[in-house]
Amino acid sequence: MSALELTQEEANAFIAMEKVKTNRDIWHFPPPGDTRHIPLLSVDHKHSFVLDIQRGRIDLKKATFQNRVHQVVPLVRVDVGGRPHRNPDDEEIPSPHIHVYREGYGDKWAYPLPPDIFTDPADLMLTLQQFMCYCNIVDPPEIQPALI
Repeated sequence: MSALELTQEEANAFIAMEKVKTNRDIWHFPPPGDTRHIPLLSVDHKHSFVLDIQRGRIDLKKATFQNRVHQVVPLVRVDVGGRPHRNPDDEEIPSPHIHVYREGYGDKWAYPLPPDIFTDPADLMLTLQQFMCYCNIVDPPEIQPALI
C-alpha cells in the first residue's frame, strides 16, 4: 500500500484523532476564488494534518472544506454549492455533500450531508465550524469571517 493509500482502519483512526492548531495565527476566511491551507497537528504532535478552505470564484455560496493527513491524503471533504457528484456506482449525490475516505477509493464516494451535524450549509462560517467539530479539531485555528 502506498503512502497515498490508507487502510480503512488507519483512515478512521486519523479522522477520529484529536487535532489542534499549530500556532496562534489568525486566519481570514478566504475571499471568492481563494484558498487557505491551515496546518494542524495531532494532540501528541506525531501526525500532521491540513485544513483546506476553498471558495468558489463566481458562485459566492460555493465552498469546499477538507481535512488531509500526510499533506496529500484527503480524509473528509464537504462540498457546498457545487455541482452534484457522481459516485463510482454511478449514483448522483446532490450538493451539499460529504466525502469520507473509503479504502480503495480515497475520496471518490460522496454521501448526503448529515442534517443533524451540518444544520445550515448556506451559512459557510457555521458549516466550517461544524466541519472542524466533525473532523475532531479540538483546538481549532482562529478564522475570521470574510471581509467581502
